[in-house]
Amino acid sequence: MSASPERMSDILIVGGSLAGLMTGLALSRHGFSITLLERSTDTDRTGAALQVGYGLLEQLTGRPHATGALATGVQAWQSVYRGLRAAADGAGIVVLQNACVEATGEAEDRAWARTADGRRFDGKVLVGADGYQSVVRRQVSPERPDAVFAEYLAWVGFAEESALSVRYPPNLEFLESGPYVLLGFPLTAADGSPERGHRRVGWGWYDAGHNAILRSTGAVEGPLVRHSLRPNDMPDALFDELAALARRHWPSPWRDAILECIARKAVLGTPVVEYYPDRLVAGRMCLVGDAAHVCTPMTGNGFATAAQDALTLARCLDPAALRTDPNAALMRYEASRLPEVRRLARSGQQISQNFVRSAG
Repeated sequence: MSASPERMSDILIVGGSLAGLMTGLALSRHGFSITLLERSTDTDRTGAALQVGYGLLEQLTGRPHATGALATGVQAWQSVYRGLRAAADGAGIVVLQNACVEATGEAEDRAWARTADGRRFDGKVLVGADGYQSVVRRQVSPERPDAVFAEYLAWVGFAEESALSVRYPPNLEFLESGPYVLLGFPLTAADGSPERGHRRVGWGWYDAGHNAILRSTGAVEGPLVRHSLRPNDMPDALFDELAALARRHWPSPWRDAILECIARKAVLGTPVVEYYPDRLVAGRMCLVGDAAHVCTPMTGNGFATAAQDALTLARCLDPAALRTDPNAALMRYEASRLPEVRRLARSGQQISQNFVRSAG
């Protein structure tokens, strides 16, 4: 570690994605100085759709926000990120991108994070919001630091409704056919328009029959997920096979969206990961979101659960608690959240096991 930190904050959050932004916003109501360290400079992500509850920003910050600042209902990841990031900027939260954290720990009356380029950042409390491959989890749960592969993946794609010859229902649909499960959902257009013909169409196709390509490409190594399967990793024969399966198993209109994405080779293969937590806290460090607990996206609970982590942490950690006994405040957070997230994680494991068993 360097002799002195580059920045000292009340709250240091490792991970500037959705869970980190929500946690920063929830804690901002207390007037804390907050720094978020985000390893990526690329926030143009795909591969996720999220159910956003009504008034989420108001719940997080305790303050009114402009109508449309974060839309309600099923939203694309990027739309949710933009809404949360704009709110974080407005709240004075410092978000530092290209800050890849390699190690974390505690020293005296603070916790610290060290980045790959040798910078050190300190906080009175450190929050790990750094996803299923969490670095902070290595300190909080060193005996079991890794999320594990659930033995299936989700093929994911997004199509422009205007590129298709069919129109889509206004609500999401959950379909089963043979060994597969499909989630289809309409999304607002990139410009926010909800009008038919201008929307996007998203789909997630759960599949336990193509794990071999995950391993042959290094996306999965042993029990660990390293990365998603990108289109460049996928041979033409695999796209042809997925197209044939889509025609056999999925009805219109979702079939049309899948085939349109396959034709453009705009498909992502996302290995499903799981993590069942033993603890959420160690000293002045705590975990939220996928760093704390991960269950299959079939449950549809990941984003809402991360939001509840953020809200609960803000209830437990107020200015007086930060000043007098932050460790005790974090233990109250763990006592409040751990039973519920363990229940959700166990339920997700059961869903995964049943799916893989039925697919076999």
